[in-house]
Amino acid sequence: MPQALTQTKPVVTGPTTATIPNREKALRILSKSIYKELRQNGYEPKQIVALATELISQVTSDIKDESPLD
Repeated sequence: MPQALTQTKPVVTGPTTATIPNREKALRILSKSIYKELRQNGYEPKQIVALATELISQVTSDIKDESPLD
């Protein structure tokens, strides 16, 4: 009878200084890739700005929901 394999993940309490530059680089690469893909699929710069604005709005809303009431 096969046994289930359990994997343990290291506990991370926050980003380390080594992972922050890697994530920033990954975000830059991802943003360029998304932009290129959108342009290749016929989206105009104004439409991409509208998308970016909506993303910022979503993040802003999320941050507001997480902040404690004053």
